[in-house]
Amino acid sequence: MNRRTLIASAVALVLAGGLSLNLAPTPAFALEELRIIAPASPGGGWDQTARAMQEAIQSGGAVKAVTVENIPGAGGTVGLAQLAGQEQGKDNVLMVNGLVMVGAILTNKSAVTLENTTPIARLTGEYEVIVVPGASEIKTLADLVAKLKADPGAVAWGGGSAGGTDHILAGLIAKAAGADVTKLNYVPFSGGGEALAAVMGGHVVAGVSGYSEWEGQIKSGELRALAISAPERVAGIDIPTLKEQGVDVELANWRAIVAAPGLNDEQKKALLATVDAAVKSDSWKKVLAAKNWTDLYLPGDDFVKLVATENARVTEVLKGIGLVQ
Repeated sequence: MNRRTLIASAVALVLAGGLSLNLAPTPAFALEELRIIAPASPGGGWDQTARAMQEAIQSGGAVKAVTVENIPGAGGTVGLAQLAGQEQGKDNVLMVNGLVMVGAILTNKSAVTLENTTPIARLTGEYEVIVVPGASEIKTLADLVAKLKADPGAVAWGGGSAGGTDHILAGLIAKAAGADVTKLNYVPFSGGGEALAAVMGGHVVAGVSGYSEWEGQIKSGELRALAISAPERVAGIDIPTLKEQGVDVELANWRAIVAAPGLNDEQKKALLATVDAAVKSDSWKKVLAAKNWTDLYLPGDDFVKLVATENARVTEVLKGIGLVQ
C-alpha cells in the first residue's frame, strides 16, 4: 500500500468514527472578557469578593480577561440599577451583592430589586457576634434579653449602618426575645472602628458585628461575646449560639453573585458553570482560608429561594423597627 493510500485510509477511518484524535476538548463556554461589578468602593467586603472571584475564574482559563469595576453608592443599589438597565441581556457581566443589599433596596426605596437580575449563587458568609464590654454587668445573653424585655429603649445597640446586617440582627433578637421591636434603640456607625470604640467606651450597652472584625478584642477579654448568630457552634470559635441559649435566630451576612437580566437558559447555565468551577478552584479555597470566610455556596434555584426568604424576613424586621413603611 503506497503512502497516498495509507493517508486516504486513515482519513476515512477518522470520519467513520473508527479512530479518535487526541485533541483538547473545546470549552463549552469561553468568553474573551468578563466584567465583575463590585457595587461598593475598593477595599470593602464586596470588592474583596469580586477580586477573589476574578482571580479564581482567571485561574481556570475559561475566560481570557476578567476585570472588576467599582460602582459604589446607596448600599449597592447604584450598581444594581446599572446592571438591570445598561447591562441587560449581556452574558459577560456579573455583580457581587449580599444581605446588606436586601436591606438597602428597602430603605432606599429602590425601583430596582434583585428580582431584576439573574441569580447565580450565594458564595460566602460571616456570622455575627453580640458583645458587651469586658467589664459590663451583663454576663450572659439571658442578662441582655432580660434588660431588653424590661425596657427595649434602655438597651442601646451599636453596629454598622441603619438597615444593615447588624441592625437586622438586633431587630430579630428583640422580636425573638418578645421585646417591643418598635422601641429598639439602635445607634448606627459608619465603620467597625467607630462602633468598637462606642462599645468599649460604654456609650452603648451592646455591640453587633461580624466575628472577624472584633476577634482580637474578644480574645483579649476587652469584649465579652454573648452569642454568635450561626445555626450551630463554629469550629475554632468558643462562643455559644443564639439558638442554644433560647433565642431562635440565625443570620449570616452572606455575599453572592448575580448576572444581568434578560439571559436565556443557555447563558444562565454557562455563567453558573463558570462560577461553579471558580468556587471549586484552589485559588478560591486559599482565599476562603486566608480571609476566614465561611463557605456558604448555594447555586441556582436554591439561591433564588434563599433570596425570597431573606427578603420577606428583612422586610418584616425593617417594618417593625420603623425603617420601612
